[in-house]
Amino acid sequence: MRSINVVDTAAALPAAWSSCTLGMVGAACVKVLRMDGSPVQEEAHEADEVLLVLDGRLELLVEGTKVAVETGELYRVPAGARHAVGPGSRGTLVIVEESGA
Repeated sequence: MRSINVVDTAAALPAAWSSCTLGMVGAACVKVLRMDGSPVQEEAHEADEVLLVLDGRLELLVEGTKVAVETGELYRVPAGARHAVGPGSRGTLVIVEESGA
């Protein structure tokens, strides 16, 4: 295993909101993506999902409640919670979720 520059990996992705798997930790998949300000449709997962903003800001709507996640902050979306990304979300996002979720 070698070190991975997560920000550079996200910057090199061909399109925003197109994730790249960095690796697996047990049953959890660690991914990175680049946010470009555009919204993402509502979704829900069977397992918790952890969102870590490396740089920028993530605007979430979780079960109807607005949540702002700033640089260096982490947010856990509970299993089954309906959530969407609002407009204005920009930067680098790391997602940790159950493999296959």
